[in-house]
Amino acid sequence: MKPSESVPDILLRGQEISRRWGGLLALDKVSLALERGTVHAVIGTNGAGKSTLINILSGEIEPSSGRVELMGQDVTGWTQPRRARAGLGRSYQRNTIYPSFSVLENCRLAAQAGIQKPWLFWQNAQRCEASLAAAYAAAERSGLRPLLDRDAGLLSHGQKRQLEIAMCLATAPDVLLLDEPLAGMGAEETERMLALLAELKQGHAILLVEHDMDAIFRIADCITVMVNGCVIATDTPAAIRSNPLVQAAYLGEH
Repeated sequence: MKPSESVPDILLRGQEISRRWGGLLALDKVSLALERGTVHAVIGTNGAGKSTLINILSGEIEPSSGRVELMGQDVTGWTQPRRARAGLGRSYQRNTIYPSFSVLENCRLAAQAGIQKPWLFWQNAQRCEASLAAAYAAAERSGLRPLLDRDAGLLSHGQKRQLEIAMCLATAPDVLLLDEPLAGMGAEETERMLALLAELKQGHAILLVEHDMDAIFRIADCITVMVNGCVIATDTPAAIRSNPLVQAAYLGEH
């Protein structure tokens, strides 16, 4: 390696991850690495194994074999809460907000989960300065500062997706796993979300599972293509677009 070259800052790595459900092989030796400062997209048709992969990386389910590393440490046996406290944030396909709580309270509750102080059990959690500061900062960064007092259930669909990301950010993650954050969005909301992701990748590693191919090719630095639980290609967007295997298997071109 030349002196001017830097070693990639790999924050999350999956090594030969496999998952069986009875006789079904949902994932077959899937490997990928997420670098700080990049958006790594995972694409594939329904049933390709994307959701299983993101669930294993986040700690929701265990792999049948393989290894997950977070910041260079083997976390394969760690629970989801433990991975979250170690710097892994996750959003879901469906909204997981508290609709009757304000935007600020949603962010504060998320921050509180990441800043646990059981030895201060007598303290009013709503007055925890660290949680409140993290909540304000997350809302600000996600573009929701003007809506802090609004009930989350009254937000637009796009704003709810922004709130989910704000709740992730309130836990101070290094890695963000985002499961279809653009689903159901109109053009204007999509533009706002893409601008947010472009800003967030500075300092984070982002794994993006998404079906909006136009958005993927605009925002992703690297794309992994999955078919039937296997990775058939991992490369730059330009290389993926011209890959004949990808064209035949996913993009519908021959």
